[in-house]
Amino acid sequence: MTTSFPKAPARVSLSTPVPTLPQTGFVRQAQVLSFIPISKSTLWRQVAVGAFPAPVKLTYRVTAWRAEDIRLWIENRSAAA
Repeated sequence: MTTSFPKAPARVSLSTPVPTLPQTGFVRQAQVLSFIPISKSTLWRQVAVGAFPAPVKLTYRVTAWRAEDIRLWIENRSAAA
């Protein structure tokens, strides 16, 4: 009598893909926070005091940041460090 076992599932990578910031266009809050290691509250506090680029209101319910503004902010922070 032979016993048949189901095939083992393919290996699943546990690492998450590295996010990439687009050259142009808009990025939403979740995307911004994947590049900038701060909390949502800190992000909005920084926007309020002008330390982080202001977002653009695309529609009544959609707010996003220009990718160019985020890139420039990152470059300025890197240069200052």
